[in-house]
Parts: sequence; structure tokens; C-alpha cells
Amino acid sequence: MIWGVIGTGNMGTIVIESLIESGSLEATEMIVTNRSLEKAYDLKQRHPGLGIKKELGDLIVESDIIMLCVKPHDMKELLTEIKPYIKDSQCVVSITSPVGVDELEKALPCQVARIVPSITNRSFSGTTLMSFGESVKPEMKALLKQTYKFISRPIEIEEPYIRVCSDIVSCGPAFISFLMERWIEAAGEVAGLPEETATELTTEMLIGYGSLLAKNHYTLETLRKKVSVKGGVTGEGLIALEQNIGDLFEKMFQATQKKHKADKLMLKQD
Repeated sequence: MIWGVIGTGNMGTIVIESLIESGSLEATEMIVTNRSLEKAYDLKQRHPGLGIKKELGDLIVESDIIMLCVKPHDMKELLTEIKPYIKDSQCVVSITSPVGVDELEKALPCQVARIVPSITNRSFSGTTLMSFGESVKPEMKALLKQTYKFISRPIEIEEPYIRVCSDIVSCGPAFISFLMERWIEAAGEVAGLPEETATELTTEMLIGYGSLLAKNHYTLETLRKKVSVKGGVTGEGLIALEQNIGDLFEKMFQATQKKHKADKLMLKQD
């Protein structure tokens, strides 16, 4: 089974290296192409068995599973370009959330799926969001799920929830990082804590926090209650958060929903 990957940008590279380094796939089982082959050759230096194809058609013809790791605005053109080479026995997988599996099925005469990755997959953790077209055979669905189990917890998602789920899974690390950067700045502004120290403490706290959840010691709610003693310092901090958080997260999700709808509309108009 040969996996072809079109696009070696940030997420394409994360998917490629995670699958190889986790042992899910051998480098010799993957071939890649990119507009700029320099990035592809950089990957090959780190993973010598990786195949590189200069011509898109050559990659399609030689692949059983084809992963489309391109930006949403490039997707329509790419689907048109690869269609003449596609066979019905192949499976095309998109990592782009605005393009639904129904749209992929209309565009291509083969099995299709959407698998939205996360940067957390780079540490063989987190989740991948999966949606499958009606044409996907049970054995192909099982293969995709088993392959991604090496780097994540695959979860099937219904189409209406793909954007908000992507916000949590794929965008979430950036959102949390932004909040923690402000957290570190505030520790310095209010209490004079050096940025280096605040960063180290915050990083270690987050690692420990994740470990507690991963090992099922606590749920989110029970963890909060365990740390928050009535009348204590944590309780006062939580009151301040409750009083000042407002509709921060509602605004965030509204913004991503708006962008998602705009991307889908742009793809239909192109």
C-alpha cells in the first residue's frame, strides 16, 4: 500500500513525519510532491526511504491512498488537476475542513475521506477528526483508522460539527498558547516575575496538567474542585476569571465559524 502526499507545508510535514516516526508507515511506503521540491528533499534527508515525484500525475498513478495537504483556496484547482489520473480503487484523503466529503465525492470518481490532523499528533497524541464518503469500503475505513491510531485517537465527526471540532482539536493548541503567553505577561506585569521563570513554570504546569488528564486521575471539573479550596487563593482567582471572561470564547467560535463559511463560499464561486 503506497501513500502519496501532495503538499509538504506545516501540516503536511507533521502528518508525514508523525506517521513515519511512530512506526505506522515506513518511509518507503510514502511518496510526496510539492510545488517547491526543496521542502520535499529536506524531508527525504531526514527520512531517506521517502519517495519524491516531480510530476503530480506520476504520484497519483503510483499511489493507493492520496493525501491532499493543501490550503483551502488551492483545493478546487487541485481536484480538477488530479481527476484524470484517479482510479475508483484509490482513496483520496483531504486534511482541509471547508471541503466536505460530499464535495470530494462529486469531484472525484473514487473513495474519499477527510482527516483533520492536529499539531499534537507530532507527539503521537491528541485526536484526528475523520469523515468518510459513502463510497469508502469497510476495509479502507478500517485501514485509515488503524494507521492514525499510531499518532492519535481517531474520532468520526458529522459534517455540521467539523468546524467547531477543528477549532478544538486543530486550532486549539494555538489558542491555548496565546492565552498562556498573556498569562506569562500578566505574571510579570502584576508580580514582577521574570519571563523566563514564568515560561518555565507554565510549561511544566501544562505538562503535568495534561498528564493528570491522560492518566484519568481527574476530569476537568474534579481537577478544578480539588485545587480550589473554599475561601482560598485559587477561589479568589476563579472569581476574577468568572467576572472578567465575558463572552471571549463565544466570540472566538463565532469568528472561526464566519471564516469557515467564507472559505466554503469562496470554493463554490471559484
